[in-house]
Amino acid sequence: MSLYYGLEADSYDRQYSDSYLFRRILSYVATYKPHLLTIVVMVLIVASMNALRPILIAVGVEALEDEGDFFSLLVAALLLSAVTEYFSNWLRHRMFNRVIAGIVNQMRKDAFAAAVHRDLAFYDDHKTGKVVSRISSDTQEFADIVQIASVLISQLVAVLFILIALIDRSPLLTGVLLVMAPTIMMAALAFRQVARRVTRQGARAMAIVNDKIQETVAGISVAKNFRKEAAIYDEFVAVNTQSYRINLQRGLVLSMLFPIMQALVGVAIGAIVFVGARLVISGAITIGAWFLFVQGVDRFWFPFMNLSAFWSQFQQGLSATERVFALIDAENTIVQSEWEPADSLEGRIEFDNVTFEYRPGQPVLTNFNLSIEPGTTLAFVGHTGAGKSTIAKLITRFYEFQDGQIRIDGRDIRSFDLQSFREQLGIVSQQPFLFSGTVMDNIRYSKPDATDTEIEEIAYTIGDGEWLETLPDGLHSDVGERGARLSMGQRQLVSLLRVLLQRPTVFILDEATASVDPFTEMQIKEALDLILEYSTSILIAHRLSTVRSADRIIVLRDGEIIEEGNHDFLLARDGHYAELYNTYFRHQSLSYIENAREMFTRTVGAD
Repeated sequence: MSLYYGLEADSYDRQYSDSYLFRRILSYVATYKPHLLTIVVMVLIVASMNALRPILIAVGVEALEDEGDFFSLLVAALLLSAVTEYFSNWLRHRMFNRVIAGIVNQMRKDAFAAAVHRDLAFYDDHKTGKVVSRISSDTQEFADIVQIASVLISQLVAVLFILIALIDRSPLLTGVLLVMAPTIMMAALAFRQVARRVTRQGARAMAIVNDKIQETVAGISVAKNFRKEAAIYDEFVAVNTQSYRINLQRGLVLSMLFPIMQALVGVAIGAIVFVGARLVISGAITIGAWFLFVQGVDRFWFPFMNLSAFWSQFQQGLSATERVFALIDAENTIVQSEWEPADSLEGRIEFDNVTFEYRPGQPVLTNFNLSIEPGTTLAFVGHTGAGKSTIAKLITRFYEFQDGQIRIDGRDIRSFDLQSFREQLGIVSQQPFLFSGTVMDNIRYSKPDATDTEIEEIAYTIGDGEWLETLPDGLHSDVGERGARLSMGQRQLVSLLRVLLQRPTVFILDEATASVDPFTEMQIKEALDLILEYSTSILIAHRLSTVRSADRIIVLRDGEIIEEGNHDFLLARDGHYAELYNTYFRHQSLSYIENAREMFTRTVGAD
């Protein structure tokens, strides 16, 4: 596998300038002004105490020949400065940790809200594991960069205080010190672009690892069914090794900076020692001033050394922040013309010359026209890829059509507020998804304020609640992760009850193809009939019983309507529907089952 396989930027990735990133980070920091004021005061105290110690020691060196209690006062001053610095640092860290925790909390909420509000087309193109990595891992990287920045700012303030003292003692030696500054700063900045690039690649590699872990855990039952444990382990090893190599390369690039910085700082210190010694011999400066420069030059370069040491983390934090902001700033494909409330809909649906394509140049629907009267039940049938689910997804506004118009009760569907509009929809997908919790929790999901009594009444309207007897704790039974403790039929029944509790204006069912036992199928049909009574219903049918219950059947092929009518009418035409019926539905009919049983009995009797 290529070292950079899968590390391409996601389509919504953006590259922000450092100045923009810092401004955006400050927008999060600005909400904690009282804490920031305390932090700034503590930083100034810590920096002043840090700069004060070499000055006090230099004064002590100059006063070696003096008599009296000077050294006692010097020790007391040094002790006081150390204690003050310690407690100021403690308070600064406490306040800063509180600020960082709040900022990360807000950033994660913003990133999660952005992920929730991305349309389904976004998740068709981008793996969920990578999105999860941005919300969890990359926001933590952001916290690291803020922590590093606080340390560097504190040290730079200390440098300012030291620089003032150095200029006061010897402008000449200070000039020698500052002459070296541009060279060292240029060496650090020269690595900025390459450091950002390799750290960005490292973050993408980690996102691939997270995605592989999530995908494997989600599909572990399938892997075990096909005895693919070794294969998925090998796949994980491949992406993990890729991440290891990318981060090894990142470490190699970034580790080159620190030795270069050390060498340049060593040259600067050597120059100060040499020139300072000559000045002391000539009497231009005192031995105390020279000692102050020897001590101060180390403290002067310490923040720049830290900057080089933390450069990898700093660039990694900026790359992570860039990835989080890219997720927050990603744009949906859904287009809204207005945001009108969708209250009291009747459920009349019209497609007017609608054209839709998932990929440019590959249309699924072309100039598609369809009218659905309110309160009617419409069933779509057709081979896979005919466009059945696509039509449902366009009605629910999960995808954006490219041309034409869809109207609900005569109003453009793009004019409805999405939240308000979807409150009028009841949707059951082909693979019903249940959340961890109880059966009651999952039914209540469509109507959070529903009481236990309401839910019990709804549940017991289906077969007098007999289906609950198959569950260990009835409505309080734990469904497991994604409903794993329930059968497919039970999951579909819970999903239908969730919709029944909601009482939507428009009901969309992408019926599951899995076979269920006759008892469960009867319960499902009963729940389905209750919903069909009061909704405009669109059924993507896989069961004969569902097809027969429809007022109107639409037969699709390659995104076009080729037949429509009720079951008996279409069967009598002996067209494409009759072909589909004989292929997919006929074996579900009672007459077919009885004939098959009779033929089996005759065959056994003949033997």
